Amino acid sequence: MTGDAVPGQWFRVRAPLSRRLRVILAICSFLLPLGLWSAVSYVPAIWHPDILVSDPGDVDYFLPGMRVDKATFAKELENAKVNHTAPPQGTLCNPVYLPSPGAVVVAFYTSFTTPPADQDGLWLHQSLWQSIQTIFWGFVISSLIGVPLGILCGAHNGAARLVEPIVEFFRYLPAPAFGTLAVAVLGIYAGPKIAIIVIGTLFQQILIIANTTRKADFSLVEAALTLGTKNLRLLTRVVIPSVLPDLYRDQRILLGWAWTYLIVAELVGATAGISLFITQQSRYQHYANVYAAIAMIGILGLGTDLVLAALGRKLFPWDRAAR
Repeated sequence: MTGDAVPGQWFRVRAPLSRRLRVILAICSFLLPLGLWSAVSYVPAIWHPDILVSDPGDVDYFLPGMRVDKATFAKELENAKVNHTAPPQGTLCNPVYLPSPGAVVVAFYTSFTTPPADQDGLWLHQSLWQSIQTIFWGFVISSLIGVPLGILCGAHNGAARLVEPIVEFFRYLPAPAFGTLAVAVLGIYAGPKIAIIVIGTLFQQILIIANTTRKADFSLVEAALTLGTKNLRLLTRVVIPSVLPDLYRDQRILLGWAWTYLIVAELVGATAGISLFITQQSRYQHYANVYAAIAMIGILGLGTDLVLAALGRKLFPWDRAAR
C-alpha cells in the first residue's frame, strides 16, 4: 500500500504522496485562507464591528456610505428615540481596511483599466514593469558578485576566513538603513532602489552559496584529486557541477527574498513602481486596490518561481529534490 493511500499516513516522515493528492493539497493551501477571509467578510455573526450608514436620519454628522462603530451608532439610535427624531439606518460591515474578496477581484480588474489619476501618472502595468526592472537588475548584480564569491568561500578555507567574517557583520545591517546614503551617492531614481535590493540579498547570498558549496560530495573531490585534477579545473569540473542543482534552488529562494525588499526599495528617493500605486491608493483609503496590488506582487513572484522550478526540472533531470 502506498504512503498516500491512507490519509492517516500523510504525517509520516517523508511519506510519498501521489501527484493528484499533491495538487489537491496545494489548492487547499490557497482555499483555506480564502475561505476564512470570505467568512469574516460575508458572515455578520463572525466579525462585523462597524455599521455602514444607509440613511443618516436626523444625525447631522452621519453621511450615506459612512462607516461608524457599533457603540456610536447605538448611541445615536438611543438619542433619536429619546428626542423623537428620525433614527439612522445601516447594515453591519467590516472596517474599511478589510475589503471583501469580491471587492478585491473587482479592484484587480479595474486597476488595469482605469487611467492614472494624475496627468503625468503611470498606468498600473507601467508601474509593474518598473518594479520588475528593479528586481531584475538588483538580483542580477547581486548574483554576479555573490555567486562566485560564495563558491570561492565554500571551496577554499582561506577565502572563507577572509570574506565571511565581514559578510556576517554586514548581513545583520538592515538594507533600508542604507537608503539615505544610496540616494546621496546614486541619486533619487532607479539607482538607490536597485542598491537596496543588492544590499538586502548579497550578503545572505554569499553565505548560503558558500554553505551549499561545502556540501559537495567529498568522495568526488578525492577521486578527482587522485586522477590529477587540481585548482580551477577541480572547482569548475567537479565541485560546481556536483552542487549545481542546489545552487539553482538557492537562487530561487533568494529571488523571493529580493521581492520582499521591493516595497522598501521603491520608497527610497522618488517613489516609483507598484509602491507608488499602493501609496496613492492607501492615501485615499482605497484598500481594495491596495490588496489587489499586493496580490499582484504575490502572483508575479509565485509565477516566476513556478517557471524557474519547471526550468530546473528540465536542466537537472537527475535531481530528486526537484522532482
